Amino acid sequence: RVSDCGVAEARAAVRAAHEAGAAWGRLPAKERSARLRRWYELMVENKEELARIITAESGKPLKEAQGEIVYSASFLEWFAEEARRIYGDVIPASAKDRRVLVLKQPVGVAAIITPWNFPSAMITRKVGAALAAGCTVVVKPAEDTPLSALALGELANQAGIPAGVYNVVPCSRQQTAAVGEVLCTDPLVSKISFTGSTATGKILLKHAAGTVKRVSMELGGHAPFIVFDSANVDRAVAGALASKYRNAGQTCVCTNRFLVQQGIHDEFVEKFAKAIEKELHVGNGFDAKTTQGPLINERAVEKVERHIKDAVSQGASVVTGGKRHSLGKNFFEPTLLSNVTTKMLCTQEETFGPLAPVIKFATEAEAVAIANAVNVGLAGYFYSQDPAQIWRVAEQLEVGMVGVNEGIISSAECPFGGVKESGLGREGSKYGIDEYLEIKYVCFGGL
Repeated sequence: RVSDCGVAEARAAVRAAHEAGAAWGRLPAKERSARLRRWYELMVENKEELARIITAESGKPLKEAQGEIVYSASFLEWFAEEARRIYGDVIPASAKDRRVLVLKQPVGVAAIITPWNFPSAMITRKVGAALAAGCTVVVKPAEDTPLSALALGELANQAGIPAGVYNVVPCSRQQTAAVGEVLCTDPLVSKISFTGSTATGKILLKHAAGTVKRVSMELGGHAPFIVFDSANVDRAVAGALASKYRNAGQTCVCTNRFLVQQGIHDEFVEKFAKAIEKELHVGNGFDAKTTQGPLINERAVEKVERHIKDAVSQGASVVTGGKRHSLGKNFFEPTLLSNVTTKMLCTQEETFGPLAPVIKFATEAEAVAIANAVNVGLAGYFYSQDPAQIWRVAEQLEVGMVGVNEGIISSAECPFGGVKESGLGREGSKYGIDEYLEIKYVCFGGL
């Protein structure tokens, strides 16, 4: 049980962040760095407890939850280091009696709106950058996973992050729309960072437009996973398993469409099915052998069922899985479909569940055309051992991130984000901190 915050509490949190902003922004970068570093160390020291909170909230297998905490903490470590590297410029002036400088300064209060599927990492990836830049934050976690955000707040306090710098506004689904609108329209908020669905992102963009707020968005994906005839099939199967079924398919960079060239199609499908049946185990997230926990709620299960029913009605074949698991209503069998076409729902919209549809293709050009024939572009993957083909396809895929012969691509050092309707801006990497900085030009005359 947690507090169900509404409009009044959201406005109070924004005021608290605004009032704490000046002092936090004036702290020497070295001091902000030290406190972020201490926050990182506390996360590592409390990894087991934090992971158990994630599993209890979302059903994510404990091993994956532990991995998320390590990943989550890495953003605090990374941005603790980047805090000391916010460099400006001295520009050669056009007149000899002038000197021209460029400063980088914090944008101000940042509203952070995060999803349930990575309830810790989606916070630290944003908050680490914001605090390193000298901003303060108001975090609105998903209604399914507020405890992870509050646990991070407790550790932030222990790390010496001052009151008002990191604020959490948990709220129920009933309050979410009103709280989100406040965070996007309050004039004291300078920046919105959101991870979630494209549909919700568009609503927040409209709200933010009224006060012309800085916005970064990491929205929905529809990732293709292409396996060319030249691929190492065994490596492709291993990558497919990791990319598709992590968190039961509930990640924004999970593969949603498998495109397999006709020369190796049957071999890939056969080996993929055997790997699913041998290596994936549905169960309670706290059970050590579990690799697939429950889906987040009933609506998620119904969407998977709808996609399978639609595909089968149009001629797709269920190779393995295909129905709810006997463990309970939110558990679903890892599923593989073959004979899939681009007219089926599962290839037209993101499933966000443990469903792998396989489309057979003939040529490289056909695969790239199918992969790009969508209005989103977050991640894309392909397997090939042809160097020329690797260059061609990596450049042609209309996505923000490409995995070549690799199914897991995220890390703190690398820029995370998409193109088209998959979002605006980048998180992590040296580019992530720029999202929270304004550039100020200063001209000294009369020298």
